[in-house]
Amino acid sequence: MSVEFNHTIVLSHDRENSARFLAGILGLEVGEPAGMFLPVTTANGVTLDFATVGTDIAPQHYAFLASEDEFDAVLARLVEGGVPIQADPHGRHPRRINRNDGGRGVYFTDPSGHGMEAFTLPYGSDPSSPLNGVTEDVPGAC
Repeated sequence: MSVEFNHTIVLSHDRENSARFLAGILGLEVGEPAGMFLPVTTANGVTLDFATVGTDIAPQHYAFLASEDEFDAVLARLVEGGVPIQADPHGRHPRRINRNDGGRGVYFTDPSGHGMEAFTLPYGSDPSSPLNGVTEDVPGAC
């Protein structure tokens, strides 16, 4: 058997709120609670187990590879939901997406402050793309 990434715990201020937010944006389902965890499973079988904690949470980064059609749907849900988006993780390009590697990418923050990212091509898949560093405005975006 090859080694595979199976699951991770996502600390949150409110597991229900955070799990439902991410599942809604990504078009996924929230699973049945398992003890202190509320799972959201991606298409490749990786589970994000959301857990409510009563302490400060250090922001983490979670990135999701999506097809072009899935990305369109994610972006539409972000815009419709009034979720602020940006083309980079540092917030230098608000209300925009990036075109890195010839694909598209967007960053947004979940209710507990984690940095979320959806993108259509893995990093480095086309380092010579003329679109690297290019950003595009998203009409109606926050």
